[in-house]
Amino acid sequence: MDIGTGAGLAGATGVRPYLPPLLTGALARSDTGIDFSGTDWSFLESPVFLGVVLLVGLAAYGLERSEAGASGSQGRRPVVIFSGIVGVVLGALLFAGALADGGEASWIGLVAGPLCAVLGWLAIGGLVERARTRLDSGAAALITVYADIAALVLAALAIFVPPLSFLALIGFVVLLAGGRRREGEKYAGLRVLR
Repeated sequence: MDIGTGAGLAGATGVRPYLPPLLTGALARSDTGIDFSGTDWSFLESPVFLGVVLLVGLAAYGLERSEAGASGSQGRRPVVIFSGIVGVVLGALLFAGALADGGEASWIGLVAGPLCAVLGWLAIGGLVERARTRLDSGAAALITVYADIAALVLAALAIFVPPLSFLALIGFVVLLAGGRRREGEKYAGLRVLR
């Protein structure tokens, strides 16, 4: 169960990095479903940590929506890379904290958390970024909101129904495999035209 919680939280931070840690920290502060108190990871529910995540998240969202960030995929690239790195780090911390909450060795979360976060980003986060480049600014903002909601739902499911996290990870793999297959089919059609 603790592995499912950690994997789901890490995958959710890969999808969108800022809201899942805020939800997790808020729930942990009220000891609802998860609790980092009494572990080495108790800072994950501290107001200072949550405030820093909130401020960084607001700054990143502001940059995403600014005119400079909306000028194209090249203008957004530094923000996307920064958010990806933050997602990997937060994924590792949340996975380790979830394991520590269950009395397990937390170092495993520091290794597996980044892998789950990268998987979430490649499957959903990368899909959102590719879709944003093809859409106008209003539709691009809307798809970002959908990704935020998906990350929050995944984080909540990871905390309250941990086994569903494994289904989410399988879904990420299926999305990745389907995307690679479609990409190969697209180029195969172009080779036929030559």
